[in-house]
Amino acid sequence: MAEHPTVVIGLGNPLMTDDGVGLALLAGLRARGPFRPEPTFIDGGTWGMNLLPTIEDADRVLFLDAVNFGAKPGTAVRLERDRLPRWLGVKLSPHQIDLKEVLALAELRGRFPADAVVVGIQPDRIEMGSELSSAAGAGLDAAIALAVGTLERWGARAT
Repeated sequence: MAEHPTVVIGLGNPLMTDDGVGLALLAGLRARGPFRPEPTFIDGGTWGMNLLPTIEDADRVLFLDAVNFGAKPGTAVRLERDRLPRWLGVKLSPHQIDLKEVLALAELRGRFPADAVVVGIQPDRIEMGSELSSAAGAGLDAAIALAVGTLERWGARAT
């Protein structure tokens, strides 16, 4: 069993408007708890490779992030492990190069968790500023519901 069976990592830069949506989702998800068993919640910010040991030591990992998948701004999305961009592909977020490299390295080392999901929101704008756009803010509840559903499928219930 991993040191931290279930890890939830909020990603993004809260000083870049909608890029901070992953951290807003992390706060919103934590507010829905406590969960039993309690996941390990991590403010991953823009840590990049520093997240590698945490990801590799998990049985399940849930990433929360701004996800640019070409939808209407504010749309919530849930992507399963096989849809996560580990190699070359569409850039899903402004800081994804770091995350993509981390996931690729964990995969190459044979230590990328079998259960990995990204829950995110299509951003409206990424620019200097500390407030989410109204569109991204409007998508928070739907994305938090997707994250709660993911944790429930993994056996963690909000109490």
